[in-house]
Amino acid sequence: MNTSKNLQVIGPTVPGHDLNAYIASVGSVAVLTPEQERELACQYYYEDDVDAARQLVLAHLRFVVHMAKSYSGYGLPLADLIQEGNVGLMKAVKRFNPEVGVRLISFAVHWIKAEMHEFILRNWRIVKIATTKAQRKLFFNLRSSKKRLGWLNNAETEAVAKDLGVDAKVVRQMEGRMSAYDTAFDCEPDADNDVAYKAPANYLEDSNSDIAVSIEEAEWEEVTNNSLHLALDELDDRCKDILTSRWLSENKATLHELGDKYGVSAERIRQLEKNAMNKVKVTMEA
Repeated sequence: MNTSKNLQVIGPTVPGHDLNAYIASVGSVAVLTPEQERELACQYYYEDDVDAARQLVLAHLRFVVHMAKSYSGYGLPLADLIQEGNVGLMKAVKRFNPEVGVRLISFAVHWIKAEMHEFILRNWRIVKIATTKAQRKLFFNLRSSKKRLGWLNNAETEAVAKDLGVDAKVVRQMEGRMSAYDTAFDCEPDADNDVAYKAPANYLEDSNSDIAVSIEEAEWEEVTNNSLHLALDELDDRCKDILTSRWLSENKATLHELGDKYGVSAERIRQLEKNAMNKVKVTMEA
């Protein structure tokens, strides 16, 4: 089978402005019998018949609509959920092997849900609340539990954690993230003073925005560096090399490496390092 071919389906696979008309259109496509489905799947799998793939996709669009409606509680446009689910359906058709012995929709459920889940996690909040596979699983399962239970008490939290195989602390963290909400950084242009002060832009301070502080920090860093170089110049060559190799080099040397270099023990290098650092400290504080 040529797995590199592109599957481009022509037909009502993208909801337009009239969502009801789209739903009615895909609902009018006849459901395939197992025999018809297998015949079309074999034509695409063995013969690269893209028209057969098109018929498979069109016959299963109604199932995508049904699954998309189950995610309507996230407040995202149904048309967008359907479109993402259709992408998952086409991916499933492309990978479907008719010899496995399962119906296409059973195989496609995973791909359809995966695309919808990814879309929900990208768009439900501005700030991502679930990035790992375990967090994503927890997000969807916990949201389902909260629909039934509301805020979880300790016993319910422990039960959810046990069912999902995670720590109760992780469940509480995710519940807190899900209960948070997005807010605009700036206030609305026509907002009055009683409301405007609540916008984060009016009380979140950027520490880097104070030019005076930035200049002071830059000058302090320059003075400190100059003092350090002057203090190092007061040391003998061996002590200076030890401090430079141990603390100022990109590839820091070990006590044993310096001991081998100067023919002394690692303990002696440690003593020299300590004495040198004390001298540098005194010189810089003078």
